[in-house]
Amino acid sequence: MTRLIRLFVLSVLIASLFGAAQIARADGSKADLNVIKTYLQGKTDALRVGAEALRAASDSYYALAKGVQFDYAALWTGKQAAAAKALTDAKAAWVVISPLYEQIEGIVAGVPTLQPYDPILDSGVKGEVEFDLTLPDGNIIAKPGNLYGLLETSLWGTEKTHVKQEADLDGNGKMDFGDVLPDANFVKGAADSMAKYMTALNADAAKWTPTESDAFTALVVMIPTMKEYFAAWKNSRFIMGDKADSGEFSVISRLADVQDIVGSLQVIYKGVAPLVNAKSAALDRAISGGLTDLHDFAADLYKQEQAGKKFTPEQADLFAGEAQANADTLTGRVAQIAAQLDIKLANN
Repeated sequence: MTRLIRLFVLSVLIASLFGAAQIARADGSKADLNVIKTYLQGKTDALRVGAEALRAASDSYYALAKGVQFDYAALWTGKQAAAAKALTDAKAAWVVISPLYEQIEGIVAGVPTLQPYDPILDSGVKGEVEFDLTLPDGNIIAKPGNLYGLLETSLWGTEKTHVKQEADLDGNGKMDFGDVLPDANFVKGAADSMAKYMTALNADAAKWTPTESDAFTALVVMIPTMKEYFAAWKNSRFIMGDKADSGEFSVISRLADVQDIVGSLQVIYKGVAPLVNAKSAALDRAISGGLTDLHDFAADLYKQEQAGKKFTPEQADLFAGEAQANADTLTGRVAQIAAQLDIKLANN
């Protein structure tokens, strides 16, 4: 018996050295949880680098503004090219790291140990998030909302309180969407926080050892969230134009985000699909096909939108209902197979 215990302990230690434990079931099937871990780690590595690039650009813009005592008229008169470059670089970095996060949101927001990062970075609303934003001037904004939203609405000027003046950043002779000089103090504070939390997420992703429960919990938690994404799309600039209530989701269509989010769910499912297939090939086909259908549904709408089609709020509601109905059916199937596999779902 002592020898058996030692062998068991040794197997656990070996599994911990090589990431997620690949535990075979009686039927010989086993999940490939390392595929989830490897995917997440690669994306968070890129996010950390991208967030640092955004912070560097915001530092440059802040230094320029500070150099003229935050006189933005003087900044635009005397340092126009440098200010435009710093802001263009910051926006470019945001455009890179925004979809990168959506590509792991299904994991981060669905796994209990990683979930606290999601409201801070992407989903939290003003007054409800569990962090405060400290600005370079020492001011602290309590529970400000999510960092992606704060940076988008300040850099592109959809939150007017952060706009110091309009500025033709690309020099085309007209004021286009996003042609503003934002509050450098606010932008730097948000960019500093983004870099801080992305670094922390990257470190925690490296420490995380996924379990079967993590994977199935993430699927059950995140698949049925389609309606809220379509609601955000409906209320965004892509549907409502200048009448949009929200300044968020004005730069990248929420339809693109849906594709990325479902893509992250497909990665999770790929890791546990061998377990499902061994138990029920029919359910495996239904779940895999259902995820593909959700992804392709959003992709088709996005393709039409990119080609110039303008959807109405009523159409957005119809699409939301269709996507949610399919997602609910799919969630039921995932919960069903988890129960059959005797995999306990976490309370998230």
